[in-house]
Amino acid sequence: MLHPVICIDGPAASGKSTVARLVAKDLNFVYVDTGAMYRAFTFLTLEAGHDPKSRARMKQLLEKVVFHADIKDGEIHLQEGGRDLAPHTRLPEVNASVSVVSALPELREHLVNLQRKLRLSAPLVMEGRDIGTVVCSDSPYKYFIDACPTVRAERRRKQGQQDNLAARDKLDSSRSAAPLVRAADAKLLDSGHHDARTLADLIVKEVRARLSPAPTVP
Repeated sequence: MLHPVICIDGPAASGKSTVARLVAKDLNFVYVDTGAMYRAFTFLTLEAGHDPKSRARMKQLLEKVVFHADIKDGEIHLQEGGRDLAPHTRLPEVNASVSVVSALPELREHLVNLQRKLRLSAPLVMEGRDIGTVVCSDSPYKYFIDACPTVRAERRRKQGQQDNLAARDKLDSSRSAAPLVRAADAKLLDSGHHDARTLADLIVKEVRARLSPAPTVP
């Protein structure tokens, strides 16, 4: 049985992760950060000494990597070879290369298949860049969270991260495989004018009004 999925998309530093976590907690859904999956593979690429721009090298690595997803404490945790990759996904070098790596069509196909299989496990709040357009395009619960570049840049600064958001936006929105776009039926939410709690409350209220009976996490 496919469980319901709340799709939350948006660009880097839009606040979608914070909102998605709040929604998942309020609804007792499982939180899925799909961006962390691409970051995990980016870390493995750099760890192996491969050039992120070398499609041949990354395809070779992808053939060797076997990801395993576990539900723990209401979240999806990605492991490879028994190793938790979460501590490595926010390294500066990973942050600098993830948009290049995530444009690899073979990687996107592999991870999209994995993400879709998660729907068999539990009701989900899944956030990323192509959830409402590609991964779970059949979901009736779609939201696109955005904010102006100035607000997003300030968030990155407070997080202690250096990020060329304009360059990342261009890469994410112009790639051939699943570019970052707002789904036609996704509700646009501005995180620059509303805080995360307000946006989460709005989503929770709308979803609860449409879900009957309320699903539960196994």
